[in-house]
Amino acid sequence: MVQNVDGDSEGNAVRDDGTRPPRAVVGSPRTEDELFGQAFDKNIVRRIWAFIQPYRIQLVIAVTGVLICAGVQLLIPLIIRYAIEHAITPGSNDGSALLVATGVFFLAILVNCVASCVQESAIGKMVELVLFDIRRAMFGHLQRVSLSFMDKTEVGRLMSRLQGDIGAIQEFLQTSVLSVGDIALLFGIIVVMLWLDSSLALLTLSVLPVLFIIRIFWLPSARKAFMAATETNSAANGALAEAIHAVRAVQSMDRQQVNFLLYDDKAHANLKTQLTAAKYAQVMVPIVDTLTGLAMAVIVVGGSQVVNGRNDVGVTIAFLFYVQRFFDPIRSLTLQYSVMQRAMASGKRLTEVLDVHIEIQDKPDAKSLWPHMDGSVEFRNVTFGYDPKHPVLKNVSLNVNPGETVALVGPTGSGKSSAMALVHRFYDVQQGQVLVGGHDVRDVTQESLGRQVAMVLQEPFLFTGTVFDNIRYHRTDATGDEVIEAAKAVGADNFIIGMPGGYNAVIGERGGNLSLGQRQLISFARALVADAKILVLDEATANIDSYTEMLIQRALTRLLAGRTGLVIAHRLATIRRADRIIVLQSGEVVETGKHDQLMARDGLYAKLYKLNYASFDDIPEDQLDLTPQGRRQT
Repeated sequence: MVQNVDGDSEGNAVRDDGTRPPRAVVGSPRTEDELFGQAFDKNIVRRIWAFIQPYRIQLVIAVTGVLICAGVQLLIPLIIRYAIEHAITPGSNDGSALLVATGVFFLAILVNCVASCVQESAIGKMVELVLFDIRRAMFGHLQRVSLSFMDKTEVGRLMSRLQGDIGAIQEFLQTSVLSVGDIALLFGIIVVMLWLDSSLALLTLSVLPVLFIIRIFWLPSARKAFMAATETNSAANGALAEAIHAVRAVQSMDRQQVNFLLYDDKAHANLKTQLTAAKYAQVMVPIVDTLTGLAMAVIVVGGSQVVNGRNDVGVTIAFLFYVQRFFDPIRSLTLQYSVMQRAMASGKRLTEVLDVHIEIQDKPDAKSLWPHMDGSVEFRNVTFGYDPKHPVLKNVSLNVNPGETVALVGPTGSGKSSAMALVHRFYDVQQGQVLVGGHDVRDVTQESLGRQVAMVLQEPFLFTGTVFDNIRYHRTDATGDEVIEAAKAVGADNFIIGMPGGYNAVIGERGGNLSLGQRQLISFARALVADAKILVLDEATANIDSYTEMLIQRALTRLLAGRTGLVIAHRLATIRRADRIIVLQSGEVVETGKHDQLMARDGLYAKLYKLNYASFDDIPEDQLDLTPQGRRQT
């Protein structure tokens, strides 16, 4: 029985017996390598700059606006000093000077307001355009990366890069321009203070070594804290994505509360590291405020100099304003450090995605299969494995003639689906050749190959949108009449017109508002509209009811007419309709022939047939062994 979850005094999830749940097992335990990069990585900045460069005009406008604002902030204390010295202090009652100072002051405020509005508008537009380009570049690249990369990459981690890391880049871009103003203001204040009174300026700046010493001890611990926060956040996101994708399995096995306990551990670890990172990010603020107070106290020396006549009131007042403003950019740049470091780490992760090698690419001289292609398929001594050290297909040779329907059967793991993936060139072989229409698939364009090979998978994937758009997904130029004709041909028209909106009815995410059989019929209609010369059915009838299978069997006659059919199926009707049956075991072709011929041989195919269509009680125990050793024994 699942125990209830409460919280302890520290906010940790606990069971009824007061114990913490075990470490989570949902989600990958892996963490990203090099999650936290250098505080400033010129290579990452150069890659980000490539996206900024098209919008450098907006960048120049924003930087100009920031520098004007910094200049105004430098000017205001000087205006106040002028007013004090010429119109306020005893013996200097120049009314026109006060009027001039007031006019210049309001003009400076107006210029600052306009410059601030301009730079905010320019940087906001530039940042959104840059992020738009980064998202497009990443999405476009991920659409073309090889399936071998996607097979070993978690969706949650990719989503973290597409969302969380881009958010870090957004924060960096928005604040980096302001940092230019902070740096300009910082050095400007130093120059002006030295110009006004070098001895008082040096005395005031004497507190800076204390800040640098503190930062030397702060940086290593802060770096570790920021890295740990990023790692735990990535792990939590991966676990969350996995739990959401598997929600049907979770609910079917009543694992909701158990999964909550498991996920809570990752969330709790993330909470701890985020709180620690926040502590290090904020600790410099009170330190800088304290140093500001010490610097202001130094100005007391300036007050004594005024009393002694060594300095004037205007200079002292100006120093007070400058010292107060001097530590503002330091405080801002201190906070910007953590933003920049996160941005460098996120930039590295984003560029790693953009740099993923696309293994399956067209050759420079690749040919097009369209429109002349006879529909033949041939495997010549093909050896293939997802891990080259462990081949799934071993020296396989087979030939499918144009217009012929061939069924591939064999035990689980025999290489049937892998062979079909090679026809569409989802992967490249390690040895041998896969030929379509007499051409090596590596010598033709992927676009033309995709037009000639249509696939219907065991679990059809439908996209959010209308039924009409899903049926013509493979061929967007298909007309309404072609879509309806295809739906009627596969028997999908009856349930489609019964839906609210008919062909314009909106399908939910992954077709969740349709039954599996309905989704499969729509995928068959999609394959028919594609009008490809080669049709691959990868156990497309495995998970449907008998009535739907009857509809599909009727449609197959229409669907396979004039086309080459490659069928992976366990259903007797689908197999018996095939012109030829190829039996695979452990990645090798062990039998070939028609159904009756293979049954007469009483080999592996006969065993598979008996297992699928006869009662286990009727099969001798020694006939149940489908391993190569068992096959040799019989």
